[in-house]
Amino acid sequence: MTGRPAPTVLPSSLRPWLGLVAVLAALVVGAIGILYAGHGEPGRVDRWFIAPTADSVRPPWRYVALTLDFLGEPAGSVMVIVAAVVGCVLLRLPRVAVLVVAGVGLTVGTATLLKHVVGRTIHGADNLSYPSGHTAFFTALALTAALPATGRLGLGRAAGMSLVLAAALAAGAAMGWAEVALGAHYPTDALGGWCTALAVVPATAWLVDRAADQRAVRTADAGRLERR
Repeated sequence: MTGRPAPTVLPSSLRPWLGLVAVLAALVVGAIGILYAGHGEPGRVDRWFIAPTADSVRPPWRYVALTLDFLGEPAGSVMVIVAAVVGCVLLRLPRVAVLVVAGVGLTVGTATLLKHVVGRTIHGADNLSYPSGHTAFFTALALTAALPATGRLGLGRAAGMSLVLAAALAAGAAMGWAEVALGAHYPTDALGGWCTALAVVPATAWLVDRAADQRAVRTADAGRLERR
């Protein structure tokens, strides 16, 4: 008897690989942050993609970009998180609910802290841009769904990693496109936000599993003592 109340949110088969991904992502975040610290203009890489300080998307795609942008704003993100947590509660997935709140919260908090540390700006000194909090939020949300889904579907290492990375890439690319198209961020800001989520969420998932397992063991031990 393990006392485990629910499946893990970080499948054991993916831990070494996601750990490596998290380390590489953290290095990318740091490298870009150092490169553009204190800057207020697009870099060479940014100019390869688009002139990021001008709105470049027109209707109907502009409405799509604005909708995605709203989901990353405080009101929109709270609505999404509440809906996700309610869904987890109804499906009796307490660990996933904790991961959603902790994973997304820590990711956005990390991105916010990095903005002040790096000091990169867009459209003036008051608009800190690196990394993109919107992109970090949406990528983290996708990861908190994909990680437990991998375990519940019983996917192997290759299929599981493919699902997790595909979900992260799709979410990050969608929100990153919206933020750059609306002129809110440079492309490298979006990359930094994406990598922030890849660095924070797997580590958070591991911590959630560890805390839940320890609590389950304590509960089981207490139950055995009461039966004696």
